[in-house]
Amino acid sequence: MDGGALSGGRRHPALTADLTPTLYPTCMVAISPAARPLRIVLPGGSGQVGQMLARYFQERGHRVAVLTRGPYAAPWQTIYWDGEHPGPWIEALEGADVCIHLAGRSMNCRQTTENRQVIYTSRIRSTRLLHQIIAGLADPPKVWMNASASAIQTRIPGPDGADLPLQEERLEADHEAMDVPWTTGRDFTARVARDWEAAFFEAEMPRTRRVALRTGVVFSPVPGNVFHVFSNLVRISLGGAQGSGRQFVPWIHETDYARAVEFLIEREDLDGPFHLAAPNPLPNRDFMAALREAWEMPNGIPAPAFAVRLGAWLMGSNADLVLESCRAVPRRLMEAGFEFLFPEWPDAAEDLVRQWKNRE
Repeated sequence: MDGGALSGGRRHPALTADLTPTLYPTCMVAISPAARPLRIVLPGGSGQVGQMLARYFQERGHRVAVLTRGPYAAPWQTIYWDGEHPGPWIEALEGADVCIHLAGRSMNCRQTTENRQVIYTSRIRSTRLLHQIIAGLADPPKVWMNASASAIQTRIPGPDGADLPLQEERLEADHEAMDVPWTTGRDFTARVARDWEAAFFEAEMPRTRRVALRTGVVFSPVPGNVFHVFSNLVRISLGGAQGSGRQFVPWIHETDYARAVEFLIEREDLDGPFHLAAPNPLPNRDFMAALREAWEMPNGIPAPAFAVRLGAWLMGSNADLVLESCRAVPRRLMEAGFEFLFPEWPDAAEDLVRQWKNRE
């Protein structure tokens, strides 16, 4: 266990307070005012997930700084960094309470050899840079959270051919990861995630607790999100099963994602890898059927794997994000006492559709 962890399930005092009637506008969850505002730094936090977390914590009274290649106007502080070199951004980490590292080239791109190299190096280099900087600070963050992927493990078929639930075990790096053959091969996401976590957990950090966020697909009712893409397909009657339809979807509602991150900040006795995915992943065919029902679309034309791959190529996307199966279950999170507001996809889909319609 990393340094700073305490026994007995002790919670972070700055996140322990009574609820007020104030509501978070996107997720409609009661906001708990901070007993003491935390300083939270999000390297690479300019994407959809990072901005959602920044908004979530900012509206709870915490001080948020986002490290980004392109500073932008926001209610929180934004600071330039390139993810490769030290710079003035280091001052934001000195004395910070929390670091949530989300940097890395998006997987949602054409899977060329060049893009795969950038996907890999952008994660490993920025993580090792943070490792070097945080280890040398006089007053480092109390907890460092690093993004990871629920698909860090490849699917494990059971006797009947159905996927078995994946456990949150610590995995070793793939030492052949940067060989050219694998940049054009299969299981790319799992190999990247293994090396990414290995870089995150390498060496001792006795003053900083480390948590790997093995995140599934975060669904938010905002333009450009995967929910937007799937909903568009449903609304034009193309929302049938994709590929075989048997592949499991590791989904999570944005509200539960933000709440799970907050929960892990609170719990000073928890470290290591955690699946951030809903407890009830379901096959793609059932996933799409529930989304169709939420949109009140009775029919959806299925898309065979070749059609999904062609469509993804035309859009500059990655078909594996839809076709690969991942039955990640948040065992450690639930054993620690976390309760999901949206454990079932039909309820989550209905809530997301309602929010989307309210925006239109």
